Amino acid sequence: MSSVVPTTPTTTRVQNTSILDSPHYATTRRHSLYGTEDRIVLDPGSRVWKVGFSGEGKPRDVFSVNDGEGLWNFNIMRQAAEREEFERLIEQRVQDWLRKVFYNKLLVDPKARKIIIVEHPLLPLCVKNMFAKVLFQNLQVPSLSFAPSHVLALLAAGRITGLVVDCGHLETTVLPVFSSRPLFSLLCTTPLAGARLTTHLRALLLLHGTYIPPQSTLSGPATSVPEMQRAKRIPASVLTDTLVETIKTRACFVGEPIPPEEEQDPDATMMDVAPTPSSASASDAGLYETPPMSEAHTPVTPLRTAASSIAGSVSGAGSVSGAGSVHGGPSRREEREVDPMAKHSQATDLRIAVGTGAGRGVVIIPGWVRERVAEVLFTGGDVDERSVAETVLDSLRKVPVDLRKELISSILVVGGTSMLPGFVSRLYAEVKSLLSTSVTNPETPPMSDPPSPTTPTISTLPRPTAPPPLSAVGKRWARQPYDPYARLRPLAPHLAVLNAPVGVGDGHRNSGKAPAFAPAALPWVGGSLAGSLKIGGEEISREKYEEAALTMEEEAEAVPVPGIVSGRREGYFLPDWTKGVMMVGAPNAAIVPPGTDMDTTT
Repeated sequence: MSSVVPTTPTTTRVQNTSILDSPHYATTRRHSLYGTEDRIVLDPGSRVWKVGFSGEGKPRDVFSVNDGEGLWNFNIMRQAAEREEFERLIEQRVQDWLRKVFYNKLLVDPKARKIIIVEHPLLPLCVKNMFAKVLFQNLQVPSLSFAPSHVLALLAAGRITGLVVDCGHLETTVLPVFSSRPLFSLLCTTPLAGARLTTHLRALLLLHGTYIPPQSTLSGPATSVPEMQRAKRIPASVLTDTLVETIKTRACFVGEPIPPEEEQDPDATMMDVAPTPSSASASDAGLYETPPMSEAHTPVTPLRTAASSIAGSVSGAGSVSGAGSVHGGPSRREEREVDPMAKHSQATDLRIAVGTGAGRGVVIIPGWVRERVAEVLFTGGDVDERSVAETVLDSLRKVPVDLRKELISSILVVGGTSMLPGFVSRLYAEVKSLLSTSVTNPETPPMSDPPSPTTPTISTLPRPTAPPPLSAVGKRWARQPYDPYARLRPLAPHLAVLNAPVGVGDGHRNSGKAPAFAPAALPWVGGSLAGSLKIGGEEISREKYEEAALTMEEEAEAVPVPGIVSGRREGYFLPDWTKGVMMVGAPNAAIVPPGTDMDTTT
């Protein structure tokens, strides 16, 4: 009797291989410093939100929260009752969108996730309190931390020192950051941003755009009425917020700077107003082929023919395809261009189909509007609305002298508006132009002492062929032009943008050295990196938040005792700058007695 030893059956059909399985199949989540629990990074803007998990290279979802004016704004000139109602509406919107983020987009339980919020430097404190209130009381998150957006953007670029230019929807802010510390006292801002660009684009389309309505009837052939006879100005009802935003993001770009000699062309003033057949002579009547006037709209600027430009077409989703231009033979009006910026642009006109079903009209966008609409962001000279380039230099003027060289060579451009094609290269060219061209006729600083009657001035000196040198007193009172950027001009060779495209500032070693992240996603990527490395702002737990809220309620209900000061200490909390009551205007100096304390907070 033989004994049988049991063995494991084997097969020779599967050959041995040295390839190992990926570690991804051994775990469902990627490990980080928190184990398998990653933080949720939220970048809430007034118009666009970006959400995702820490440790990832891009957000899980990017979506618009409001197609209108935005989720909130900086309009503080409201009555008290209207402001309270506006804040309640904002809080309800914030709550609805935060619940959609957790339950519809990320599909996670908020009670088991820590949150990192990317905070803008000028975010109103009332909005910041709304986020904390909704996350702690409604969603019951375990902890919450706020991190400055400009510092996170530099972190994503691999830097701790730099000058961050954030061109968003409501405003453009420039903030210097040194050794990961934001210098908030040196912050400069301008309202020239995405909202102003949208308003300017809408105005240009209403003035220079063309709308071809659909056929009034479908019984006849499609070519029964020529497009030229149906063309008119774009009605305001056609330019919806969604359509204008689509045109801005998918059809517009930033052109090259206009040379100064072409800007001062004497014929430029003739292009501001289009001539009409009524004001022209009989011999010139054939030069202007204005479409017939509609009952609700004025005559439109003449369209370009097929000989001058090739029009494209954009479908409802925004895809561009080639198409013919407006029907009609060539005419002499090409020689009498009436568009104000057409000679500075080589972009082609664009056709966009609007409407649904059989009633689909066509909106024709002039090429110069697509290319020159962003000029509003770079047009300076206004004290209250500085251009983006002037805001950058104004911030550098506030910086200490020993930091200017390092900051001007580490400029980082972020924000949604900066994603327009050509924005970074145009900003570099504008800043370089301001540093290389001296101001010729600016405002002169006031004099300290009036000149004496015996002091010779420029007007009283004789005018020989070779004027003699002025005396010491004459040199003192000679009115020299005031140059605000004179102290920054030696820094022009050190100008560099970290995320500049190829070919822009290649002479500097820092130019274009930032990682290839989208400018709008840099703050979120920095928050994701901060969550993975366990660095960031101070963490606020839900228990501490509830204790602080309970303490505030007890202090509010406490009966004041004579001789004992109750309530919070001065300086314990930051006042909300968006809730201060602004005076209508400064009072007359003759009415207010000297030494009167003017209280502008009540």
